[in-house]
Amino acid sequence: MNIRNKQIGLSMIELLIALAISSFLILGITQIFIDNKRNYVFQQTQASNLDNGRFAALILNEYLGKAGYRRSPSQLLDTAFPQRAEDSDCLQFTAGSAITGLKTNSGFCIRYQPMTIGELDCQGTQSTAATDAAIFDTAFTAPKSSMIVLAFKYEPDANNKFQEGSLRCKSLNATAPQYVELIKGVAAFRLNFGVGKTDLLEKEINTYIPQKDWTVASGAIRSVRYSMLLASRENQRDGNDSKILTDWLARSTAAEKTLINSNDKNRLYQVAGSTQTLRNLMP
Repeated sequence: MNIRNKQIGLSMIELLIALAISSFLILGITQIFIDNKRNYVFQQTQASNLDNGRFAALILNEYLGKAGYRRSPSQLLDTAFPQRAEDSDCLQFTAGSAITGLKTNSGFCIRYQPMTIGELDCQGTQSTAATDAAIFDTAFTAPKSSMIVLAFKYEPDANNKFQEGSLRCKSLNATAPQYVELIKGVAAFRLNFGVGKTDLLEKEINTYIPQKDWTVASGAIRSVRYSMLLASRENQRDGNDSKILTDWLARSTAAEKTLINSNDKNRLYQVAGSTQTLRNLMP
């Protein structure tokens, strides 16, 4: 008499097939998770670069818009802005000028009269003018102490960590003047001055001169054109292609190309820039 034993459970073959199918499913889900995480990091990093770029343009345009401001439009430029000698930060301000080049690094200096009593500058220093009488004397001349003078400079990181490069501002009115960080993550900075004739009343801009080549003899600065390359931390970009970086390098010097290519390390980039006319100097 033959007795058949019923098999209960899975056979070894069925178990192996189930494990193989599960492994493929897990691998697929893991890859989807990795791709989604990579996309999320990319979007967050680019959003941060975009925010930095917008903030940089907002800050620079706001201060450049103040350059040359006079409390009274009838006041002569030469009277409102007397000649100011070169110092450790800024080149000479000629009589009537509200902007000049930075002595070292890449940057510029501006000056303007405070619009309101106790107006704050980029370093948080209040204007020394407590009243309108303190701003203007009997000859309707703005005393030197009431003038706000600011220096802006680009400072790259000493170890070529592009995400640590910054744009800084210093108030020459402060009791303890020091550069404070305005924007971080600046990998490179370009600055050009639009100049016309020496006469400040001349509106026409003849040419744009790189800031490093500009001198007082080059002519009055009527416009500022700037662009900055913003960079993320390392290993945020897949592959070696970056259209933004390629376009930036196409206009770079050989030394800048070598520096950026040597320290790229798959970063993400964004460019911010603008051209700002110094409207307060227009007659």
